[in-house]
Amino acid sequence: MLAPGAWVPLAEILRPHGVRGELRLKLFNKDSDVLLHLDEVLIRRKSGEEDEVSVDGARRANDAILMRLYSVSDRDRADELRGALVCARREAFPPLEDGEFYTCDLVGAAVRVRRGDALEEIGTVREVLEYPAADVFAIRAADGGKDWEVPLLGSFIEKIDPEAGLVTLVTLEGLDRG
Repeated sequence: MLAPGAWVPLAEILRPHGVRGELRLKLFNKDSDVLLHLDEVLIRRKSGEEDEVSVDGARRANDAILMRLYSVSDRDRADELRGALVCARREAFPPLEDGEFYTCDLVGAAVRVRRGDALEEIGTVREVLEYPAADVFAIRAADGGKDWEVPLLGSFIEKIDPEAGLVTLVTLEGLDRG
């Protein structure tokens, strides 16, 4: 599980909105409202530079969010941030119901597959990918080979335990390596 103070990317800055520095954000989870309630975000540029910035306001615009940042007051400054990631602290996420988890909490989790009564470690979760058919764990293989891509479906996933940092798979049969 991520540390409460860890920064988690929630959106990408698509473009300026208007001439007064407002930013149009593409949410990674279009149903998330986390960015609407924050006083501060981290802006992570493609260059790797990061800045903590105060939020002057945020509002919904269909599947996007329009956000004003304290340090961005015109279109040119807003355009400089195109492609940057907007991150929130993990502790800002709403509490979960029993059995729910945030996929960001699984990055780095050990992945094991059941082989009879034994569990064999095959790697660690590198990232969670979103495909139209299903979300997928990209698993960095412990043997140094190509990554595994495992759909988050009951036919492959036996158990997910974010607090223990462990994902248990039923099988790898039928899966190709990246």
